[in-house]
Amino acid sequence: MHEASYTVSGMSCGHCASKLTEKVGAIAGVTGVEVDVASGRLAIVSEGPLAGADLDAVVTAAGFQLAG
Repeated sequence: MHEASYTVSGMSCGHCASKLTEKVGAIAGVTGVEVDVASGRLAIVSEGPLAGADLDAVVTAAGFQLAG
């Protein structure tokens, strides 16, 4: 198992968290997603490391941005 944490900007409510959880959870190999709107934290558990470009594309398509 691989665990990674990211900062996401553009989230403002529970709907944002639900949307991001659904979209990231659909990535092949992802086994768990936790989103905290207040801190902008996105935590992912996956079978292996995720390709940064793939994750960025999914987050962007959901209407948010990976920070820094």
